[in-house]
Amino acid sequence: MPPKAKITRDMVVCAAFEIARRSGAEQINARTVAQTLGCSTQPVMYHFAKIEGLKRAVYEKLDQYHTQYLIRTPAPQQEAPLSIGLNYIRFAVEEPHLFRFLFQSGFALENSLLEMMDSQGLQPVISAMQRAADLSLEQAKQVFFTVALFTHGYASILANNSFPYDEKAAAFHLKRAYCGAVSAVQEEIK
Repeated sequence: MPPKAKITRDMVVCAAFEIARRSGAEQINARTVAQTLGCSTQPVMYHFAKIEGLKRAVYEKLDQYHTQYLIRTPAPQQEAPLSIGLNYIRFAVEEPHLFRFLFQSGFALENSLLEMMDSQGLQPVISAMQRAADLSLEQAKQVFFTVALFTHGYASILANNSFPYDEKAAAFHLKRAYCGAVSAVQEEIK
């Protein structure tokens, strides 16, 4: 008889990620992860004595996945901030369970948007915005803050099925928010 396949920590995290994607993070438990992996609950509990630790590991994987999703844009550099914002909104539409886990579950390490702006994970987004509009780092953070408030609100409404998604309308409103924020920051210089 061949030896049983070893269930690794990464396999457990990946299975839990898929459960969060499919059904929501609330559905992550030793039994559902074991069912997904086709094993007993023992390997799951071996790697994660508490499900809270597994959810934290899934959250970290999701945070990286989300950052990559945001910066995946074929648009020219000048349009990168709008593409990133539209990707944020699109993520909420395409992955509502993951969006709610990431932003509405209380798992975020940062307690506020201001803390999030200084996090390492957000630096690629801030940098893209800085380069695209030829802004200083502080100006880019101010623009990001304004656009993030708009974009997150829009995406949250969509992720919670309270509004039909129209990509052209979302792009139009996002562009208005972004251009307004850039103009406001540039006016402060004058």
